[in-house]
Amino acid sequence: MNRRVVITGMGVISPVGNDINTFWNNLVSGYCGIGHITYFDTANLPVSIAAEVKDFNPTEQGVEPSFSRRNDRFSIYALAAAYQAMQNNELGLDPSRFGVYVGSGIGGFDTMIRETRKCFEEDPKWVSPLMIPTMIANIASGSIAIRYNAQGPCVPIVTACSTGSHSIGEAYRSIKHGYADAVLAGGTEAAINPLAIAGFANCKALSRSEDPKHASLPFNKERQGFVLSEGSGILLLEEYEHAKQRNATIYAEICGYGNTCDAYHATAPRPDGTTASKAIRMALDEAGFKAGERIYINAHGTGTPMNDASETKAIKIAMGEEEARKAYISSTKSEMGHALGAAGAIELIACVQALNSGMIPPTIGLDAPDPDCDLNYIPNTAFKTDLDIAISNSLGFGGHNACLAIRKVK
Repeated sequence: MNRRVVITGMGVISPVGNDINTFWNNLVSGYCGIGHITYFDTANLPVSIAAEVKDFNPTEQGVEPSFSRRNDRFSIYALAAAYQAMQNNELGLDPSRFGVYVGSGIGGFDTMIRETRKCFEEDPKWVSPLMIPTMIANIASGSIAIRYNAQGPCVPIVTACSTGSHSIGEAYRSIKHGYADAVLAGGTEAAINPLAIAGFANCKALSRSEDPKHASLPFNKERQGFVLSEGSGILLLEEYEHAKQRNATIYAEICGYGNTCDAYHATAPRPDGTTASKAIRMALDEAGFKAGERIYINAHGTGTPMNDASETKAIKIAMGEEEARKAYISSTKSEMGHALGAAGAIELIACVQALNSGMIPPTIGLDAPDPDCDLNYIPNTAFKTDLDIAISNSLGFGGHNACLAIRKVK
């Protein structure tokens, strides 16, 4: 069985907007969603900036106050993004044919910290009975399934910063090969807290810049690490004939997916980019990419020294030097930081919008390009062009590589 899979709904909670239109308009305009941390005092921390979600009202996003009171922010963000994706979508499916593939790189980090304090600073008897079902990384997926009576496959994937992309890729395969007819897929994360800042900073992953506009610098020779972000991206994937039969709005077709592992190091990418290139090549081959097609690549582009150089090599290996230099590439993490397990899903939504609008969001802050990152990374200002195909790259701690390819439906 080899069925077509299309995107019929999208929802986003992000530092640059909590609905699709705001999110996209801010990305195209070059808006920077990074700022000084407001959630807690950073006086004793080595990093004081992050990309926080702003002006978020869960009730307005379809999340009941009772759910918000009892759940971690990563689940609240996921339920809000899923609510957006399901708007105007009456699937009319047997519940056993409707699935959920929503992962998180870390899960309920805030909950774990709060309840750990109770256990060791007060008394274990004060640890909440809801601690476990609130912090476990699969609960966002389970909560969405409960909300929408999705009784089919429910597979929360955890592959660090590739989580969102792998969740969508595996959901695509589940529909393509006949295991489901529709799946809510994506990623969610809410890990801006002192412990996460300390942990990522001490392993030399975070930017130490004190200037929010000069902190997330993908492909810039002055880059020094990523900026921690948060949010959720959820997409409704659906079998094409079913979507067409119910006259659904179709935003794009998922037509390729690559999944490889560096098998090299816990946190560093394979320097030569060979294994990441295979994931890109797999997605391009499945999508039927041909030389000369106009392609947008949403790069993983974290702003860490090793990642950006190795990803540049991976793109060149996968496409060949000539085609790689024709590609339009940008890192939207320059505007909204790195949302870990949510990043790939949020960035695929950016790809959908770019494909349909012909507007390519810029890599802001790219005023001093690294000579080792010498492709067309769309510096500072959005670029207008017609596109044939778009792909999104995700590379995660543990060596997890993912690439998703989309086209307009014909």
